[in-house]
Amino acid sequence: MSNPFFETWTTPFGLPPFDRIQAEHFPPAFDHGMAENIAEIAAITGNSDAPTFANTIEAMERSGRFLNRVGGVFWNLNSSNTTDALETIARDYAPKFAQHSMRIALDPALFARVAELYERRGTLDLAPDQLRLLERQHLGFVRSGALLPPDAKARMTAITERLATLHTLFGQNVLHDEKDWQLVLEESDLAGLPDFARNAAAQAAKERGQEGKYVITLARSSVEPFLTFSARRDLRQVAYEAWIRRGEHEGEHDNRPLIREIVALRTEQAKLMGYASYADFKLDDSMAKDTSAVEWLLLQVWGPAKEKAAAERAELQDCARAEGMNEPIAPWDWRYYAEKVRQAKYDIDEAEVKPYFVLENMVRAAFDTAGRLFGLTFTERPDLPVYHPDVRVYEVTEKDGRHVGIFLHDNFARSSKRSGAWMSSYRDQENFDGAVSPIIVNNNNFSKGEPTLLSFDDAETLFHEFGHFLHGCLSNVRYPSQSGTSVRRDFVELPSQIYEHWLAVPETLSTYARHHQTGEPIPQDLLRRLLAARNFNQGFGTVEYTAAALLDLEFHTRSDAADTDVAAFERSVLDKIGMPAEIAVRHRPTHFQHLFAGSGYAAGYYAYLWAEVLDADGFEAFLETGNPFDPDLAAKLKTIYSSGDTRDPMELYTAFRGREPRIEALLKHRGLTQSLGDA
Repeated sequence: MSNPFFETWTTPFGLPPFDRIQAEHFPPAFDHGMAENIAEIAAITGNSDAPTFANTIEAMERSGRFLNRVGGVFWNLNSSNTTDALETIARDYAPKFAQHSMRIALDPALFARVAELYERRGTLDLAPDQLRLLERQHLGFVRSGALLPPDAKARMTAITERLATLHTLFGQNVLHDEKDWQLVLEESDLAGLPDFARNAAAQAAKERGQEGKYVITLARSSVEPFLTFSARRDLRQVAYEAWIRRGEHEGEHDNRPLIREIVALRTEQAKLMGYASYADFKLDDSMAKDTSAVEWLLLQVWGPAKEKAAAERAELQDCARAEGMNEPIAPWDWRYYAEKVRQAKYDIDEAEVKPYFVLENMVRAAFDTAGRLFGLTFTERPDLPVYHPDVRVYEVTEKDGRHVGIFLHDNFARSSKRSGAWMSSYRDQENFDGAVSPIIVNNNNFSKGEPTLLSFDDAETLFHEFGHFLHGCLSNVRYPSQSGTSVRRDFVELPSQIYEHWLAVPETLSTYARHHQTGEPIPQDLLRRLLAARNFNQGFGTVEYTAAALLDLEFHTRSDAADTDVAAFERSVLDKIGMPAEIAVRHRPTHFQHLFAGSGYAAGYYAYLWAEVLDADGFEAFLETGNPFDPDLAAKLKTIYSSGDTRDPMELYTAFRGREPRIEALLKHRGLTQSLGDA
């Protein structure tokens, strides 16, 4: 059988030939790619010429291209449309990839060449992007353990391999619980559910072989509307408890022993590198720099958020009593009574709002906003290959017709897709050995309907991920290592979060929020009430997020993590911070994939709030001009999207804003008015 990975792709724009790629093609391609990559590194280290930027750093940038192409397809498919065969390959190859990367990262001859260049960097006459690339490459080697003695290097490699396996298993266990669980309902169980929720549940039932019934799944877009509208308190409790217990079941899919081992190995890893804790190690290469800065930021909002949540709880309890429920508000009651209070306070009903938020229109809003800000045009290309029928493909061009990239939009929940929402790439932009355009994918998990209707939060999620897409698509850098979202973890959320603001611009909503049946724009009175209600329930939202970020920090600031009882540790942390009993952490440990299905956000979940300081302050600059599409500011913002990791993130921000960020805009945006000095 021919293997597409060993052929030159003739598909338009170099898209993967998805219709020809099978699971069995990946192992031989991976094996070949790793062998080729090792040979490429050997050619660099075996070069008898003295190290130069060209024969070392640029040669490293050229290495691994075959392996990256195969991996780009595999990891995207494994997240977006996985199969048992792909999951098996992921488990088998995770430690092999870790071993491979560590073999390169700890190659003494390679590091010697990089270190020599680093020592001479002031004499090399490098361009600013080249100097930053050299400095970041050197730091990457050091942080991988290149300066450690041989026995410590061997242990670092072993830890990295084991963590790769544990991360993979963790994510697969969460997906198993999400695929395995369903709440099957009859017509008599639907009290309180509006039409859009009923239609989505009917569609989910059809997809799961329960035609004629209704199914609630553990996708957030399914379970949250159920918790918000279902009048059946008993069923809300069933759904809620299943939702928060993903990954927390005895047996082969229990994530608790995995968390214990992950945390212990990360702590050991940090100590090998000379740090007291994993958080100290991780944050040393971030904008925040240390745990005290992160803790300060989180506590700035924690106190005000709890106060606001307490006031919200009192309102919900009054509402519940008025309806005849005298028991204390439970976590599975919060969303239900919050919606009732919202309706009463703002005369606004989610069921009234949602018909105006049609998926297709919100996609067009995101596209057209990018057109006004950055001059981009999106043309649907149904002729291009896709990996699933749900995926829509668009060619992105400049106004002059110049090709910029390809955008894959995968919006619907399905059992073969992991939960949440994310951006990824099949190919990154670069201008090194010729112009290479990006192929970017956005994944969401919306409940499919006819038509698909979004909540305001769903629409914000769509804009958020589209902001990440723009970060990848607008990238204009020379080297692939600096492309798009290859930036500090606590800076990567700025381009996504600031883009969310344009959804709430009244002009955007007046134009694109149109009723799915009549096509009429959202009434101005409803729009006014919708925007007035944006800070409603922000105490709840801020508490559930900030608790998760504090829990992350506590897990990773431990100096001794060998015997972590996950459930007891979670309880002790929540007790210490005074977590309200009626609110659960946004991501409990056993399904906290940001932390344990990979290391990207480990000791870094605070990044969303850190970036919110930047995005709230940054969008305030547009408001100060009186024009949310101010062309001069848009051009400066585009520089942030296009620069990748070629410049220091704070330098990029201050060039855009004219000064460093301030926290006041965040507190205002969330409706938390406590002053800076009160926390």
